[in-house]
Amino acid sequence: MPRFYFHIHNGNGFARDDEGTDAPDRAAAEALATKGIRSIVAEEALGGMIDLTGRVEIRDAEGHLLTTVRFAEAFELRTSG
Repeated sequence: MPRFYFHIHNGNGFARDDEGTDAPDRAAAEALATKGIRSIVAEEALGGMIDLTGRVEIRDAEGHLLTTVRFAEAFELRTSG
């Protein structure tokens, strides 16, 4: 099973993932990134601030960029009923 690395860029700076996570494929890695983004933003929301300008870079074991998941892509936003 391949190992993926999830490097987070957001308003708090940069968090490098040096351990990585095993996932069956790239689609599963993207789903993990989306879940992580939602967790980060949920924690921010408890403090009264939501910043959707961040992103997660998904890299392979050699450090090659596979894809980027933007925080804003992890949500469907509705502002009116």
